[in-house]
Amino acid sequence: MNAAMAKQMSEQDGFIAALDQSGGSTPKALKLYGVPEDAYSNDTEMYALIHEMRTRIIKSPAFTSKKVIGAILFERTMDGEIDGIPTADYLWDKRGIVPFLKVDKGLEDEQNGVQLMKPMNGLDSLLDHAVKKNIFGTKMRSVINAANKDGIDAVIAQQFEIGFQILSHDLMPILEPEINIKIADKAEAEDLLLAAVQRHLADVPSGKQIMLKLSLPTKANQYKTLVDDPRVMRVVALSGGYTRQEANSLLGKNDGVIASFSRALTEGLSRPQTDAEFDAMLADGIDTIYEASRTA
Repeated sequence: MNAAMAKQMSEQDGFIAALDQSGGSTPKALKLYGVPEDAYSNDTEMYALIHEMRTRIIKSPAFTSKKVIGAILFERTMDGEIDGIPTADYLWDKRGIVPFLKVDKGLEDEQNGVQLMKPMNGLDSLLDHAVKKNIFGTKMRSVINAANKDGIDAVIAQQFEIGFQILSHDLMPILEPEINIKIADKAEAEDLLLAAVQRHLADVPSGKQIMLKLSLPTKANQYKTLVDDPRVMRVVALSGGYTRQEANSLLGKNDGVIASFSRALTEGLSRPQTDAEFDAMLADGIDTIYEASRTA
């Protein structure tokens, strides 16, 4: 594991940009960016357009390690290039930003109020490939739609099991058991999630750490014990459907938690904007998310 990257992720103020929209979420991301579905006719053209968007963000003057300390990439983005340089190398060498890779393959159908991750066939080979591409860590997402103890226990068990497989490749796993922010029993689900995570932390190998990406909680500082746990490198928050203003407000109430926003980061960005307009809009968003992430 790259020591300089680990130091930055552990100690530096800032947040993680989530640039990992995959097949299912890409059309929506492009639509918000001002690219309608009739602007492309196949997956190749769609992914070329989203890579163009991500490249525009990464190359923007505002997108540097002064405020953005990490970025999560989709596999196709990792395998792509920016100005002839592999994307992860461009992020680290040119922008000073730590590269992560989304590794999950989507979600199973709901059972016991949760959606587990689909089987990740070929995960070991993907992780070997990520190491060769100079990726620092990975991210994988499950979804919790009810405060169902059996379901939440299954989600956390799966996240940790695969997280330990990722650790064996000397990569930093970001476990993301997302709680749906719209459910009525969200606070109860958060209590069940916290208890399950704390149980599994006991199994983290000596000298190793994990990261956690969690929905912004109902109760301020719900996850402070995880922030303070030496086995957790960082706790980051997803925006989960909140607007940037809502997400920033909630984030600021949780000491030590930093942002890992996707939609809230790209809010207001549009393909027709001039570079000056685009850069100004992105800089404003980065500034507000950075300030909300600077908590004690």
